[in-house]
Amino acid sequence: MHLTLTWQSLLVALGIFALRVCDMSLDTIRVLFVVRGRKGLAWALGFMQSLIFVIAISSVLANLDNPLNIVGYAAGFATGNVVGMTIEERLAIGHLQLTIISPLRGAAIAELLRSHGYAVTEVAGRGLSGTVTILHVGVMRKNLSEVETLVLEADPEAFVTAEEIRPVRRGYWRA
Repeated sequence: MHLTLTWQSLLVALGIFALRVCDMSLDTIRVLFVVRGRKGLAWALGFMQSLIFVIAISSVLANLDNPLNIVGYAAGFATGNVVGMTIEERLAIGHLQLTIISPLRGAAIAELLRSHGYAVTEVAGRGLSGTVTILHVGVMRKNLSEVETLVLEADPEAFVTAEEIRPVRRGYWRA
C-alpha cells in the first residue's frame, strides 16, 4: 500500500467519508426508530442506509491501494455517529417520564406545570430528611427544556430525572 496523493484520490476518499457520514447518521436514527416501534420509518431508513453502505464499502474495496480511502471510511463512520446523535437530539422525537422530587415546593411545582397544560401525578414520599413530594410528568421530548425551566422557577432545589418511555395505552400528552 502506498500513498499517491492526487486530486482524484483525495476526492474519492472524501466521497467515501461523506457516504459513511450519511450511512451512519441514518443508522443511528434508524436504531432509535426501531426502539420506538416506528416500523415504516425504520424500514425506509434501513433501506437507504444499506444502499449507501454498499456503495461506500465497494469504493473502498475497489481502491485498496489508496490508504486515504480507509481513513475516509473510518472517519466517516465515527463522524456519522455524532452527526446522527445530533440530528436525533434536534428532532426530539419521543416521550419522557420525568420524576421530580421536592421536599418543600412539590404542590407549587405541580400547579405551575398544570397551569401550562402538563398532566402531573403527585405522590407523597419520605426522603433522608423527611417528607417529600414526588411528581410524575409525562412529556414529549421536545418540551423537556420548557418543563425544566418551570420546575427551576418553582423550586431551584428540586431533583429531576428523566427516562425514555414508550406509551402503551391512553394518557394525556401536551403536544
